[in-house]
Amino acid sequence: MITYFYHQRIRKAVATFGALFNNIYVLRNDSSGKTISQVRVPLSYAPKRSFLDRIAQTYNGEESERLVAVKLPRMSFEITSIGYDSTRQLTKSKKALSGIDGTVGTFNQYVPYTISFQLNIYAKSQDDALQAVEQIIPYFNPHYSLTIKPFENFPDVKEDVPLTLSSVSFSDDYEGSLEQRRIIVYTLDFEMKVNFYTNISSDDAVIRQTTLDFGIINNNNENVALDRLETTLDPLDVTRDSDFGFTDTWTDLQG
Repeated sequence: MITYFYHQRIRKAVATFGALFNNIYVLRNDSSGKTISQVRVPLSYAPKRSFLDRIAQTYNGEESERLVAVKLPRMSFEITSIGYDSTRQLTKSKKALSGIDGTVGTFNQYVPYTISFQLNIYAKSQDDALQAVEQIIPYFNPHYSLTIKPFENFPDVKEDVPLTLSSVSFSDDYEGSLEQRRIIVYTLDFEMKVNFYTNISSDDAVIRQTTLDFGIINNNNENVALDRLETTLDPLDVTRDSDFGFTDTWTDLQG
């Protein structure tokens, strides 16, 4: 039976990706090389096609007074695909966790996926676009590693998330009249390795007694128990955080 859970893995991946590129600046210089302005490049989550349509849109009459054209430079990003990554799959197993409130839980081994992102840089001039591009590329050689905490209530659990820059391309499709806005677009494709987890089940039970039989296999290929070791907690009514010992009892099963 499936139990409801939501670790916000994709949402956190989007927020992490956007935070990396939210501090890009473009400088404007005069003929003497003196900086006359510094512009922070806005970043938003949106499809590339929507931005190109909005930038290329023209307005007339009263409509032009109410609407403001998109200012450049600007950046946008979006998820382009999510695919299973079989190269990182591990054997199925369970892991125990200790929470910040003293709770204990277990979860199954993660399922690896690759999320592909596309970052688009829009500019009116090559210099503006290249300034933004060169503030990004040097950090990827070819990947940039992030360390995140996938579970809010279990801060001891950390994982490394590699972000790889797989390709860089650009387009300059300006062929229109002088009144038409020129749009230069640099497209950077990334791959982020993300792990997905099942629900975290609570595990408050304490094992209070174990039984272990020792024996042999006889000539008839049958298991024959000879001795039994029973281990019991002392005291028996302990909790997980209590101090306790063990009592071992041996029993001769052949006597």
